[in-house]
Amino acid sequence: MPAPQGPGSVLKRRTGWLGAADRQTGRTARVGRLRRLGTPVGILAAVTAAFTYVGTVDPNDPGHYPVCPLLRLTGVLCPGCGGLRSAHAFIHGDLGAALEANAIATVGYFLFAAVWVLWLTRAWRGRPLRIGLAPAWWWGVGAVLLIFTVVRNLPFGSALAP
Repeated sequence: MPAPQGPGSVLKRRTGWLGAADRQTGRTARVGRLRRLGTPVGILAAVTAAFTYVGTVDPNDPGHYPVCPLLRLTGVLCPGCGGLRSAHAFIHGDLGAALEANAIATVGYFLFAAVWVLWLTRAWRGRPLRIGLAPAWWWGVGAVLLIFTVVRNLPFGSALAP
């Protein structure tokens, strides 16, 4: 039978009483939680800084950003072409212009936000972020990107071009 203040005691569960050893454990748990949250919060800070820069320096004005190398060398739009203009429009709240500039990138912003919230929640709870996608899903993502790239470079897919 455990002591009144032993592990699993009713007194601890109902009153939240913490002995000296338990206070140290609680402090360690808080430090561990902050450490676990560091990476997702750091990633969010980096993405926020990038979006802030793109929001202030308009990619529609020439000379601020380099031209896509694939577009410059071949004249073919890659799946990322128009991504900076999409981000700029997205930041300024123009979802229609963001979708016109690059629909895949705009969907990617929402997907990033969802995965980041999941990551932060799991880190808060002390669980690792594990998104196990079968190879078929990765092939599917690749196929969508390939189809998007081909269609936006064809005359009838000009609506997908930036």
